[in-house]
Amino acid sequence: MLDSDQVDVLRLLIVDDHKLVTEALASRLSAAPDLWVAGCSSTDDPQLPEVVRWLRPDVVMIEVEPLGFAVAEVLQRLRAAWPAAQVVVVSADRDVAHAVDAARAGAAAWVSKEQGADQLEIVLRGVCRGYSWFPPEMLGQIMRELREDARRASEDSGPLDVLSPRERDVLARMADGKRGREIAEELLISTDTVRTHTRSIFSKLDVHSRLEAVSVARAAGLRPREQPGIGSRAPAIPFRPTSPGRR
Repeated sequence: MLDSDQVDVLRLLIVDDHKLVTEALASRLSAAPDLWVAGCSSTDDPQLPEVVRWLRPDVVMIEVEPLGFAVAEVLQRLRAAWPAAQVVVVSADRDVAHAVDAARAGAAAWVSKEQGADQLEIVLRGVCRGYSWFPPEMLGQIMRELREDARRASEDSGPLDVLSPRERDVLARMADGKRGREIAEELLISTDTVRTHTRSIFSKLDVHSRLEAVSVARAAGLRPREQPGIGSRAPAIPFRPTSPGRR
């Protein structure tokens, strides 16, 4: 048996709604001397971002099928909670649009649940070395979408063009004088999501306050809207508290 002092142990957090699958996977991965399942949770855990901040995992493994079109939102929240973590999707979901959203949100890998545990271990170690892995049948579409994103970004020259459509929605409402809860209600998203978008807006615009962000928006030609718009619905995620498991 290897001496743990000589092994760089990777801390893992497994996020999956299927308890039996989670327990089996945790048991299998924990058998490797360089992998430690520091916690397990579910996608509807209200404390999930706090769990991520507390555990500071090297890798967050998450099943995204229950999230539907909220994949990008949830992954962004996880990455915001602990940016150093690599996100690996382990899923039975075959929707390439969800894989594209995950890649845009910063997921390092997308692994089918049909893959063997040995392959999963290779992916887990690889993402911590800076590698990425997506199924070959999805990779072409993902690369085309990301190249198109890059092309649009290179052609855009306005200061607000770095923002996503939803970030622009949030900024527009900030410019209208709306606060976080009001923005959440108007866009039908959670207040946590508003905070995540706000942090991203500050980072992309290189500002440190709402006032600065609104000033940039005004200088770029953004004007108050005559009527408040309603954004597309992003489902609020019901939560239940859990306690992270330990080895």
